Amino acid sequence: MIRPRLSHEWTAFRLLFVLAAISASGAASAQSWTPQTSNTTVALRGISAVSPMVAWASGAKGTFLRTTDGGATWTPNVVPGAADADFRAVHAFSEKSVFLMSAGTGPLSRLYQTDDGGVKWNLVMVDPDPKGFWDGIAFWDRMHGILLGDPLNGRFEIWTTSDGGDTWKQQKGPQALEKEGTFAASNSSLIVRGAHDAWFATGGPDGARILHSEDDGKTWTAVKTPVRHDSDNAGIFSLAFSDARHGVAVGGDYSKPKEATSVIAITSDGGKSWTAPASSPSGYRSAVAYVEPEKLWIASGPSGSDVSLDDGKTWKSFDTGNYNAIGFVGSSGWAVGQKGVIASFHAR
Repeated sequence: MIRPRLSHEWTAFRLLFVLAAISASGAASAQSWTPQTSNTTVALRGISAVSPMVAWASGAKGTFLRTTDGGATWTPNVVPGAADADFRAVHAFSEKSVFLMSAGTGPLSRLYQTDDGGVKWNLVMVDPDPKGFWDGIAFWDRMHGILLGDPLNGRFEIWTTSDGGDTWKQQKGPQALEKEGTFAASNSSLIVRGAHDAWFATGGPDGARILHSEDDGKTWTAVKTPVRHDSDNAGIFSLAFSDARHGVAVGGDYSKPKEATSVIAITSDGGKSWTAPASSPSGYRSAVAYVEPEKLWIASGPSGSDVSLDDGKTWKSFDTGNYNAIGFVGSSGWAVGQKGVIASFHAR
């Protein structure tokens, strides 16, 4: 009498296991990027989603774009007097208010801001050092933000603001190793979380480190990761956290975009240690994001996009498009890339 009942329970368990596996497989295969019309052909590097309807994008030749209808229409424009700017970073607060950061040597690294949807722009700051090179910008809230630049005199450039970006104070940045820098790839090599925490990632032969601050960028600790850093072109390009403990770092060698060797590291202890997962995305990846409502991770780069349903432990390719940066708000997301490429994300 016992055997049939156990057999029945075991059969039911196996059925549930199979159904769960099928469900997970189906979820992984259901992700997609849908092309949208950007009305520009310049290389796009930055994307910031405000709501399912509003997003801003940025790119080369002083270009910025905005949508207020979920991407049905994108309106491109150029910041006056900034045609030489390569806007690698965009951080939007609303359909009217946004910061644009350009990357380049010395005066080519600049910070602009608008509160009227891009009709008028304020040049907030220019890198005062002729050898400087800015890489990314992030905000904890509307008043408090941080800006990151490559090492100068052996230390990373760190600037912070506490008045909404009107003024910026240079901090004593953390010491860099001899052959270490950061990448201005997707405005996600620098990220913030909570009220005071910030992380940034490095590359180069001495790089693939992740540095963490718990006090608004004033002091930093560093930890090594297993991401490849065997040349000036290799290292970590993007970071993201799903909660206080779980994070993913992606990168590789951007000169070898199809090589999937050592392009990812994951943490489950808040970034105190990073390990290589069981599988990697299918090539160099310049951006990673966590899509909280769907409980999944997305990593994208020049050779495609991948999805993970288990906190970065395993990955499955779902798209072969060329994307530089991705940005999400809730389940709504966009990817941008070369030649004006913009695509919207769909989970099902």
